Amino acid sequence: MANHKSALKRIRQNEKRRLHNRVYRNRARTLVKAARTAIGDGELDAAKAATRTAIRDLDMAASRGTIHPRNAARRKSRLMKRLAALEAQQ
Repeated sequence: MANHKSALKRIRQNEKRRLHNRVYRNRARTLVKAARTAIGDGELDAAKAATRTAIRDLDMAASRGTIHPRNAARRKSRLMKRLAALEAQQ
């Protein structure tokens, strides 16, 4: 355990930030999963809307520093690739 006052404050700050960042990370994961499910169902309009929402949330998480920007770009790329394959089928 930390002994210095500044180290104790740093521990408190880190815990607050961890809990705050967890909200953004989990919401991004949930929306990406919903987009993948919508794409899997084959309904193009719902898939486009869900993908747009997931991409917006991934961008927000990346801009806040919750996830790395390249991590967000990779996830967005994979979603768009699946969406493009669905559009090509129909």
